[in-house]
Amino acid sequence: MSDETSKLLIGVSPRILRQVPTELGFRGKTLQYLEQSVAHWVMSLGAMVVMLPTVERESLIRPAHIDMHDIVASLDGLILQGGADIDPRSYGEEPTHTLGAIDAVRDRFELELVRGFAGAGKPVFGICRGHQLINVAFGGTLYQDLCADGATRERHVQAEAYDEHGHGLRFAEDGLLAAVHPGIRAARVNSIHHQGIKRLGAGLRVDAWSDDGVIEAIRGEGAGFIVGVQWHPEFHDGRDPGLLAADPLMRAFLDAARARRANRG
Repeated sequence: MSDETSKLLIGVSPRILRQVPTELGFRGKTLQYLEQSVAHWVMSLGAMVVMLPTVERESLIRPAHIDMHDIVASLDGLILQGGADIDPRSYGEEPTHTLGAIDAVRDRFELELVRGFAGAGKPVFGICRGHQLINVAFGGTLYQDLCADGATRERHVQAEAYDEHGHGLRFAEDGLLAAVHPGIRAARVNSIHHQGIKRLGAGLRVDAWSDDGVIEAIRGEGAGFIVGVQWHPEFHDGRDPGLLAADPLMRAFLDAARARRANRG
């Protein structure tokens, strides 16, 4: 099968589980994993998914054996999934008491991934934490806690409801979301986060806000596809028909990956 007709190969960064429940085995080990919804979403639209294990620079795997160029060159695009809070030290702040669990090793590796794929002109799509990480990679900052830091009075996460908690969304008139959802300027999405974008990173634009003004989607200003969304579109699976359709955004990401593959040289 020629390169032009083979399926797109999309890298997805994993979550990390360092305290493994006893019943799972793996005593004293670290697990890296994907929640199945993202992988199923990508594959349902015709692409293939590979997990990109986070590499610890101080581990037994020598840094010299891990070449970011090789990772980027082998794949057509990058998806950053959700997970732990981002270490505030990565954007020049000290942690406050509102900060949840962090994993600085994952932060460092994913920041390298974003910069590597963006530098190669390959599409990057960030979900929730991934949206925030894109902003940090471009020099932006975060609210360590939206309510405690005064960004909003509305809770953007309810643990007991998880992805059944949601809020309204309004699109920027000239943004990607408006383009892939013609005729729609407002919608409803799920909400599973307590952090959010404070100062926007260089070269990024806001593509959507929640009803209370929190930045909910960003995109790069250049020709390449760099997009982050604060909600979890992979959970917009048809159970709630009132939520914004997920596939148009994923199709835009895959179209960008396909166009980048066709034009490389």
